[in-house]
Amino acid sequence: MPLTSAMPLEVNDEPCVVLLSSTGLLARTAPIEPSEVDVAQRAQHDVIISACAASTRGDIGIVTTTGRVLRLSVLELPNMPPVHGVPALSAGAPVSAFLDLPSGEQALALTTLDETGGLLLVTAQGKVKRVVADSLAKPFWEVIRLDDGDHVVGAMRLDDQMAENYDIAIVTNDAQVLRFPATAVRPTGRSAGAMAGIKLNNGAAAIAGFGVDRNREAVLVTVAGSSAALPGTDAGTIKVSDFEEIPPKGRGTSGVRSHKLRSGEDILLLGWVGPGPARAGSAAGVPIELPQSLAKRNATGTPGSLPIAALGGQL
Repeated sequence: MPLTSAMPLEVNDEPCVVLLSSTGLLARTAPIEPSEVDVAQRAQHDVIISACAASTRGDIGIVTTTGRVLRLSVLELPNMPPVHGVPALSAGAPVSAFLDLPSGEQALALTTLDETGGLLLVTAQGKVKRVVADSLAKPFWEVIRLDDGDHVVGAMRLDDQMAENYDIAIVTNDAQVLRFPATAVRPTGRSAGAMAGIKLNNGAAAIAGFGVDRNREAVLVTVAGSSAALPGTDAGTIKVSDFEEIPPKGRGTSGVRSHKLRSGEDILLLGWVGPGPARAGSAAGVPIELPQSLAKRNATGTPGSLPIAALGGQL
């Protein structure tokens, strides 16, 4: 008698969500139901930097620091059991298992590859671009024309409908933050360059950029330190503030101070804006505790216990 498999050979095409952790792990799971988050319940690889609605037999795109979108089959990704809240991706697989990225190119965000796949991009030179939804029958394509020496520091899916209720936040390494409406940026095609986002001070650079939903409570997390310290060794000082303390301004203007630097500090190492409670993790994905109380926008931070490599929040 021929042997038969106890499991179906064909995977049904069902809704799912694809997750990307700060440590570069990918996985898919069933659509996640919102739930109350216990900030004390943490696990390794639970800082999620991007999530994307998908279907098990479909494709998604991965946006990188060089301004490319790379096509990825969802079916190839590890499947995790259904979860509530923010999952940990210990059972995920690294991006390198699916895509061969050149040295120095990093995955930043996930996006859909249909009419909802408009993108928001922020570059180190303080420029911003909204990309018209477009998907090519190719393994990868560019979505921005970058100037020499520039690279993407922030990316997220942002279609026209979302943009009506979103602000753009840009954080710089000299502790400035600018907030302006997403509708101030006109969507353009893949081959176009970016436009002025934030007016940078001499020698400064943007280190992060986000789209922020005005209908959700958001926080601004900043980590300050010393530029003289070896990368990954400075625990610095950490501050969590209410994003509503950031006054909206015009696109292309200077930001406002997001973190008062202490003696010995001269740079903002990390900045993040999104729905809280925020989460922090080490380069190895180990959870790191953040201050529980909100501080003023222009206050100093609280000394950290371990060097923070990444920040994230709720889905």
